[in-house]
Amino acid sequence: EPPADFICPITTELMSDPVMAADGHSYERSAMERWLATKSTSPMTGEALVHSFLAPNHTLRRQIREWEEAN
Repeated sequence: EPPADFICPITTELMSDPVMAADGHSYERSAMERWLATKSTSPMTGEALVHSFLAPNHTLRRQIREWEEAN
């Protein structure tokens, strides 16, 4: 089982392109882009997001890749 931090809260699947949203949580890029197409709230908290910029989470992506190689 992958660590919980490697799982997208929207898709409940292992992330391959994790991004960090304004709420400080990481999501799969494609899932969060679909979410933001119709909503301006956090999928985790329900609170309004102060912006819709999605920052690549390179550290998490590297950790997921390392975990995949080891498993």
